[in-house]
Amino acid sequence: MQQSPSFSTGSTVRTTPKDVFLHLLAIITLYMSVSAIIMLLFSCINLLMPDPLAFYYSDETDAIRISTAILIVGFPVYLVLMRLINRDTAAEPGKTAIGARKWLMYLTIFLSAILIIIDAITLLYNFLNGELTLRFFLKVLVVLIVAGAVFGFYIKEARRSGMMNLKVWAYGSSAAVLLSIVAGFLVAGSPWHQRAVRFDEQRVNHLQTIQNETVSFWQRKERLPENLDELTDSISGFKAPVDPDTGKPYKYRVQDKLSFSLCADFKTESRKDLQGKRTPASLFGEPDQNWTHGIGSVCFERTIDPALYKNPNVKPVR
Repeated sequence: MQQSPSFSTGSTVRTTPKDVFLHLLAIITLYMSVSAIIMLLFSCINLLMPDPLAFYYSDETDAIRISTAILIVGFPVYLVLMRLINRDTAAEPGKTAIGARKWLMYLTIFLSAILIIIDAITLLYNFLNGELTLRFFLKVLVVLIVAGAVFGFYIKEARRSGMMNLKVWAYGSSAAVLLSIVAGFLVAGSPWHQRAVRFDEQRVNHLQTIQNETVSFWQRKERLPENLDELTDSISGFKAPVDPDTGKPYKYRVQDKLSFSLCADFKTESRKDLQGKRTPASLFGEPDQNWTHGIGSVCFERTIDPALYKNPNVKPVR
């Protein structure tokens, strides 16, 4: 009977490909889970405590969704692999000394120590830079707790000659992951809420497009369109978009020669952290536009400034 290839470790126990890949995959899923939980908690902090000095606001909900997906898939795989490794060690205690286990375990300890050192350097740098805020301290605390927990567990297990004390580690880490996922859902919303948010974002994009076409129409014809059908252009192929969910057209009303309103029905409320705050200026010098909205029918009043949006076809009087 043909035997699987093995690698000698200098003892009576030999390292098989199964041992190598079990330990390697366990460490990879551990790194994925650690990165995901840090990213998830960072994004929650960013949403709850937005930085007023930020030049732009990134969509942290995407990071929460990605990190949650990684944790839901990767962390259970890590626990299953650790259970398999522990079972093999119980059946053959000499496997605690195999090279793959020792190398990957000490690599994890090394990376955790590096992360803690970088965390301390970052803390000192931000102290010198005058950026000591609660938001920053919470992020430092997250990295310190996560990296410290991994460092403490693996350095303890590296000194152990028998089976890993997996039960306490599994329960503790599972509780931390579960609480982080719940926090992510509470901050970012459920998948159904996120779908409604995406519909509302598309509605705002549509209204911005209609607004730009309306201003362009006024520049060309020196009047506002009476309805959205007038914006249809067979040459450019433009046609006013409709509500992505209901398929109904958006409401458009002319107020006077230079003013008009655009209305849409929204299912969610704009991010509260951006309401009442001035949006950072665009690099291209475009004027600020307020698209914050509540739930239900919301209208946006717009007035064209002739001095700002000059008609390119009108020549100055000499």
